[in-house]
Amino acid sequence: MGGQDKGLLEWHGEPLIAHLHRKTRALSDDLIISCNRNLEKYAPFADQLVHDDEGDFPGPLAGIRAGLRAARHACLLVLPCDVPRIDAALLQSMRETARQHPDKPLMLRHNEHWEPLLCIIPVALSAAFERAWNEGERSPGRLMRKLGATALQCPDNDPRLANLNTPELLSAHNTVSD
Repeated sequence: MGGQDKGLLEWHGEPLIAHLHRKTRALSDDLIISCNRNLEKYAPFADQLVHDDEGDFPGPLAGIRAGLRAARHACLLVLPCDVPRIDAALLQSMRETARQHPDKPLMLRHNEHWEPLLCIIPVALSAAFERAWNEGERSPGRLMRKLGATALQCPDNDPRLANLNTPELLSAHNTVSD
């Protein structure tokens, strides 16, 4: 992305983060954004901003850990900023499935592919995440599978999971309404 924050790239005339904010605002009074720069630009879309506690930007598990530490509710919903086509029905299905398995992480899955950054994590697992981090784990998906993750199966090629993480993909999907 040429050093640009994906969440600030525009799609349909507004930053990607604005799309996620609009779709999640009604779900929680504690929207947390993990960002390591441009805090002033992300602040309008969050109740809390968190950042990695290590300076070398060690990947998404660092942001998840920061979110778990800051969370004020029993679960943390994790969404990447580059899935603006996710919808309320899928978010509701995630919540319902997570409620059925309150002690396990939930990840979306299509076919045999897990989506570790589309998940719900019980905050009670925060210590397990810290332990795994301290033991060298950096893969959120591998860690959640070790913790017995539940899968919410999605159709193959589900357009709601379209990962628009390049300017080319954003442009190609710009004609498709969210």
